[in-house]
Formats: sequence, structure tokens, C-alpha cells
Amino acid sequence: MKLEKSLLCIGITLALSSCGGSDSGSSGSSDGSAGGGDNNYAFCSAEYQNEEFFEYMKEDYFWASQLQESLDPEAFDDVYAVLEELRVPEDTYSYILTEEEYDQLFVSATYFGFGFSMEQISASRVKIRFVYDGSPAAAAGMERADEILAIDGVSVSELLANGEFNEALGPSEQGLSREITWQKPDGTEQTELLSKVEVETNTVMGAQTYTQNEETVGYFALDSFINRTGGDLNNAFDLFATEGINHLVIDVRYNGGGLIRYANQIATQTAGSNVLGKTFLQYRFNEQNSDQNQTLPFSLVDGVEQLDLDRVFVLTTGSSCSSSEIIINSLSPHIEVVTIGEQTCGKPVGQQPAELCDKITFAINFETVNSEGEGKYYDGIEPNCAVEDEIKADWGSPEDPLTAAANTYISTGSCPVSAASAEIKKSAQARSFVKPIHNMKDKRESLQ
Repeated sequence: MKLEKSLLCIGITLALSSCGGSDSGSSGSSDGSAGGGDNNYAFCSAEYQNEEFFEYMKEDYFWASQLQESLDPEAFDDVYAVLEELRVPEDTYSYILTEEEYDQLFVSATYFGFGFSMEQISASRVKIRFVYDGSPAAAAGMERADEILAIDGVSVSELLANGEFNEALGPSEQGLSREITWQKPDGTEQTELLSKVEVETNTVMGAQTYTQNEETVGYFALDSFINRTGGDLNNAFDLFATEGINHLVIDVRYNGGGLIRYANQIATQTAGSNVLGKTFLQYRFNEQNSDQNQTLPFSLVDGVEQLDLDRVFVLTTGSSCSSSEIIINSLSPHIEVVTIGEQTCGKPVGQQPAELCDKITFAINFETVNSEGEGKYYDGIEPNCAVEDEIKADWGSPEDPLTAAANTYISTGSCPVSAASAEIKKSAQARSFVKPIHNMKDKRESLQ
């Protein structure tokens, strides 16, 4: 059995337009499930999977020429261990999901929880990164920048000190309840009993317009690039087109990547006539698969409205990876892209997922470059305005440091003085307590 590279992709064109980054694709199966492979797992022993995965990597891995000539499949406990054995130093992004994990992240886009993502900001404190629409957390009034103080009456500082914080939140089970106490940025406290439900993960957050220097600014945060993202983007761009915005701020500070086709949609809806008919991206595979190299044009994909802007602001951190970086790299030859925040994670490569028994492998097998052949930003993309990310306010608030810097640039045409002179961390990886979100698998670890 060969690994099924097509997975959820119909032919090479759709595969490349929809698979990559920390990504997933689309299959010939109309229900969007991870179908198409041989699901008779009776022969799928660990040894079998190890051998099949090694053969796949020798053929399709982007750095296949650097791999060893042979591998003893009996020497490794499972295919995850084989991946770690084969991974080259440049590759910090290949990973493997179970079919269930794949379905939750890319297809159904749901999980059982309270509906928020969190970040440990010190040895004793945890804040809310974002809250999903319609979730128990949203219904209770939780918002970005709220601080969790206690779970079932036990302080967060005590739970963290004893290594019991995640255990206190409980497993991902329908109906599981916890009493959570949190504090708003203004100091007010609230306690609610929350019960876990199946949460649907909207990808666009905080879409809004506001006035800056007597001009209209559109803002939205994008959490990920998954199957529902095209529709979520349309809702935001419909708002911006109706309001007639002059400037656009795209916030991808926690976006670890996903479907490349939606990076294309965002870029094209933003720049419109400035990019249509031009090259969005070039895919380059390893030497033995160079016949798969392809050029992808700018496309509205699922988009309807286009803004025809000649400048866009993108908010980034060390957790901005893959498709998030592609927006910046692909638009830069055509319009002005002002990046604000921290250096991005540095993932100029992507993967076409492949099916192996009951698993989906995401091994890097191509790199991406823009219309001018520019890519290879393994050290990340440096911001034009360096500003350290802090969770201080809700999405789009003028109290948020990155949004505030974008507003200053809109008003003055330059970065804030404080941003230009501050000692800014090179990336989110430099933080002591925050694990950067480099792919969709990392993202799951911050969700509750």
C-alpha cells in the first residue's frame, strides 16, 4: 500500500491550492471526510506503518536527499518515532495526526470544551487569548484579556505551582462542569459554572470598523485557515465593503497556518484589482518531484467582495506561521505590506497530507516562494514596527499594543517612537511561558 497523498484533494491543482502550510486539503469524498484510502487496518502493524512511512519520506519529503538509505522498521515503537528519526534540523513543523484529530481540526472544526483559548503569561497567571462565538465562555461574558483567577475555588497560582492546572480544567467531555472565576481588565471579577459542550470554532474574530484620523479602518483577527474560513472571511469583507474602509488591519498573531487557498482569498479580497491576473505563489518540490512545481495565480476562491487596497497592515508574533506568512510574502511584490508586532515563526514550506492506516501524516514536501522567487524565511519575517505582544485588551481595542501601533502608523505614516526604540523580543519563542502555535496540533493544547 502506498500512502494516499490525494487525501482530501482532487487532482494536483486543488491539492496545491488547498493543501499546505500547517494544512489540509479536500478530497474526492463529497462529505469532506478523510476518505479515499484503504481503511482495512488489519495489516497495519507498527512495523508495517514504519516501513511505509519511511518509503514515503524517501520519495516525497522535501529534504529526501538528506535521509539515510535504509531503516529498520522493527527498531522503532511507532511511526511517530520514525518521524523524529528522519526529521532534518530545518524541519520543526512535520507532524502526524490521528483521523479523529484531523477531523476535529480541519473538517468538523469542533471540540468539547468551554470555548476559550488561554495563555500562561507568568509562573502564576493565565489569561484568555480568545473566545469562540456561541460557546459557554462567550455566553458567560468571557473575553480576550480576561484573567482566570480560580477553578472550583482553587487559585490559579496554586494550581500552576502544583502542576495541577490542566487537570483542574478536566478532560474534553460533554457536560463536564467547572466553576471558573475570572477578572476583567478593569478589575471586576465574575464567577460562573461552565459546562463543556461541542464548540464550533469560528476562524474570524473581532471583525469591526472604527475611525482613525477621520478615516475608516477595518479590523479582524484570523485564528486559523480551515474549511469554514472562506465563509467567515466573506462575512468580514462584506462588512468592510459596506462601510467603505480606507485601511485594513489583519491580525494573525496566533495563527499557526492552514489551508493556503484561504491565504490566497484574503490577499485577493484585500488587494483586488492590484493583484488579479498576477502570481500569488510558486510551489517547489524536491528534485525528484520537480514535475509537480506549479505557479498559482491570485484568486478570490470563495470570496465575493474585493477592496482594491494598495496597503495593508498585518499584526504578527512568533506564532504567525505558514499561511499567515504567505499573505505577507505573496502581497509584498504588489502592494505595501506593513507588518507590526514580533518576528514571525519562519515556515516557508508546506505539506500535502497523506493517509497512513488510521493516521494522517503532515510531512514537509514543498517550499513556497512569491512572484519574485522570494522565500526561505526560516528565521521568520521581521516586522516593520517591532512591538511586543501583550494580552491587555479585546480584539481591535486601542488599548492593545499591536493595534495601537497600527493606528499610530495610519495617523502619522510611521511607527510609534516607543516601538522603534524598545527592546523587542525577536519572536514569541523567546518567552518563558508561552509555547508558540506552529501548527494545528499545537493549537489544540491551548483550547478549553
